[in-house]
Amino acid sequence: MRLLLLTIVVAATSFACASIQNSEAIKTERVLAAAGFQMRLANTPEKLAKVAAMTQRKLVPHEKDGETMFVYADATACKCVYVGTQQAHQRFQQLAITQKLATQEENTAAMNQDAAMDWDGWGGWGPWY
Repeated sequence: MRLLLLTIVVAATSFACASIQNSEAIKTERVLAAAGFQMRLANTPEKLAKVAAMTQRKLVPHEKDGETMFVYADATACKCVYVGTQQAHQRFQQLAITQKLATQEENTAAMNQDAAMDWDGWGGWGPWY
């Protein structure tokens, strides 16, 4: 019984972690697209095998015809690669910083609003009061 419970807990934790990672990958891929990266689907088994062999979910510089290109591979969420130029990479960095700042401001606003709520002034909440 304990082994079954432990197996269920491990499976649930693994699923939750995978869901969070996929959510973060989707956010990153949206920013990549907004920055001008081109997406190519791995729509054949051969292409998917190539994508799976690449460094996953990290921007990796590659030289092509004397120009630095940046490649982001995702063999699990989108089953695709994103490829961008140096300029697209710079835009990605700027957009990522802007997105991070916006998220921080949103979180700060939510904390400030919660602090100003004055829960005690509203009386009890729910049938347990």
